[in-house]
Amino acid sequence: MKNTTGRLLTLFLMTVLTATGLSVPALAQPPDGDIRARIEAIPGMRVLGERTATPGQVVLDLTYRQPTDHRHADQGSFDQRLTLVHKSTQRPMVLYSSGYDLGSSPNRMTEPAQLLDANQITTEQRFFGTSRPEDPDWSKLTIWQAASDHHRLITALKTMYHGAWISTGGSKGGMTAVYHRRFYPDDVAGTVAYSAPNNTDDRDDTAYDARLEQVGTTECRAAIKSAQRDALIRREAMTERYARWAEGEKKTFGTIGSVDRAFELAVVRLPMMFWMHQSTDGCASIPTSTATDDALYLWLAKVTQLPVYTDQTLEAFTPYFYQLGTQLGYPQFATPYLDGLLRYPGIQEIRTYVPRDIPLRFQPAAMADIDRWVRRHGSSLMFVNGENDIAVAEHFRPGNGTYDSYLFNVPDANHHISITGLRPNDAEQATAALRRWAGQTETAAR
Repeated sequence: MKNTTGRLLTLFLMTVLTATGLSVPALAQPPDGDIRARIEAIPGMRVLGERTATPGQVVLDLTYRQPTDHRHADQGSFDQRLTLVHKSTQRPMVLYSSGYDLGSSPNRMTEPAQLLDANQITTEQRFFGTSRPEDPDWSKLTIWQAASDHHRLITALKTMYHGAWISTGGSKGGMTAVYHRRFYPDDVAGTVAYSAPNNTDDRDDTAYDARLEQVGTTECRAAIKSAQRDALIRREAMTERYARWAEGEKKTFGTIGSVDRAFELAVVRLPMMFWMHQSTDGCASIPTSTATDDALYLWLAKVTQLPVYTDQTLEAFTPYFYQLGTQLGYPQFATPYLDGLLRYPGIQEIRTYVPRDIPLRFQPAAMADIDRWVRRHGSSLMFVNGENDIAVAEHFRPGNGTYDSYLFNVPDANHHISITGLRPNDAEQATAALRRWAGQTETAAR
């Protein structure tokens, strides 16, 4: 009771001082140990609950009120979900986003947070999960609006977290971190982007096709193509199993159009999904033409992640596909070796994934602008990619104007990578740069 009364008194004093235009003296702030009260004192921030944490940490689930349109803050708002892992207001802070919703373990510490022994704030992106207006205006889902969410959040939290800020993310989360730096380059001291695609020209996908002809061994690539052909030759047996599974799970295919269309799309995307998520050891598991229908289907379902193509999964990822279809772009793969087996021209178009009542108009200049900024003006950027990852066939490259930035490749790795997986010299250089950005070393920038 005494602690609650103290919190209320502190909040009251801070509210009065703010309303009268006076600065808030340090003594009016609750101590570092009462982090919940300090978070609750931030205008627009709300504590939803507290998670079990290891000693020395406090984990809070939060929401932060964001304008639907940062250019017109008076025209609606939404609550952005966050999870804070707090250690000390004097420690560095890592800003992390998967690029999607909050996920099931938003309190899991990222590699940069572990290397720096840092605090971490995990963000759900606008329009994902529950972080969306009641009646969403899809035109407000842009990389600038999302970057402005991060900028506004950082500005609010920097009033209490005084250590260096680092941003990070993997795949779309890595892209998100780079986009934020483009528009607000001084918000953080450094950025680590893992497996981040950089599709600068959505009309040209030759880099992806070329990489698919280079990755792995000749034998493995041939086996994947053979499995694709075999799946389409046995289409009736495969789609019968797919439909039976969907019926049992109460899944539907209204957006893509049919189980047959969904299956064809999955088969076309199979090589990318294989090299993104399977290790090179996975080549030995590719079914041959002598495999049973059941064996072939089970392998396809696992590698292509067949549930992705149902309405129920697509609904959760509609914001992602909307962004692909308006700004980010996405590859379409050439498949001449499947001639005569495909039924649906244009099935790879992003329009396939998005309900028809949501308008899509692509903005080709968006990614070119990001790429130009990275090459000409970017600083303290670290790009870490897997050598076998098809998703980063087009990736970020520091240019002549980029300062104190790095591009690393994890040997023989896919989409799931880490700094610790780099070659020893690269891992040492990457870790040293990260710690220097966070103010944990005196090493001068190169």
